[in-house]
Amino acid sequence: MAKSMGFRNTAGPDKHQAVAVRVSGDKAVFLNCRFEGFQDTLYAHTHRQFYRSCVVTGTIDFIFGDAAAVFQNCLIYVRQPNPNQKNIITAQGRKDKYETTGFVLQNCKILPEAPFKPVANQFKSYLGRPWKLYSTTIIMESLIEGFIDPAGWLEWQGDFALNTLFYGEFNNTGPGARTDRRVKWAGRRDINREEAMRYTVETFLDGAWVKETGANVRMGLGS
Repeated sequence: MAKSMGFRNTAGPDKHQAVAVRVSGDKAVFLNCRFEGFQDTLYAHTHRQFYRSCVVTGTIDFIFGDAAAVFQNCLIYVRQPNPNQKNIITAQGRKDKYETTGFVLQNCKILPEAPFKPVANQFKSYLGRPWKLYSTTIIMESLIEGFIDPAGWLEWQGDFALNTLFYGEFNNTGPGARTDRRVKWAGRRDINREEAMRYTVETFLDGAWVKETGANVRMGLGS
C-alpha cells in the first residue's frame, strides 16, 4: 500500500516512453497518490490493483499494462504532447481471452491539465487504444470533458484487435461522454447496469481485501 505519495518521471515528452512507476504486486493499493509523467506514466503491469483518490497525468498510453486495476474517484489529467502527437489515456494489454484483467475507471474525472486546456482543441485525445489483442477497458460513472474526441477510442495499427477488444461505457457525464459518434467496432459498446456490476471492486477484484486495508472504497455502483 502507498498513501499520499508522489511518483514522477521528469524525462518530458521528448524522451518518449518514460515510466514513473511499475506495479506488479497482487493486491496493490494506492490511496491519495500522484503519478506524473508524459508517455507511459503508470505501468499497471499485472495482478490486482486498486487506486483511490489518485491523480494521474500523461500524454500517450499513460495508463498501460495487463493488470486487473480499478481507478476510483481519481483525477486523470491529459497533458500537452509534442506537435503532431495524439493523447491516449489507456493502453490495456490483455493478451488472452481467458484472462480476467482489464482497467476500470469509476467515478473519475477525465480533464485537460490547466496549461493544456487553451490548446487542447489543437490535438486529438482519446480514451484508449488496444495494446494487445483482448484489450479491456471500462469507463463508468465518470466525468469526461469535451476535449476527448467524439470517436472516443483509437486503433493501434490497422484493424488489429478491433474485433476482439472490449471497451465499455456506462453512465458517464460531461460533454465528452456522448457515445453517438463513437467508433463502430464490434467490441466498443454502451453497457447496462447489470454488465457494469461485473466491473465493480467487489466483483472484478474480488475486493474484500481492499476493504480490509481500511481504504475508503465503493464496492459496487453508485445509486
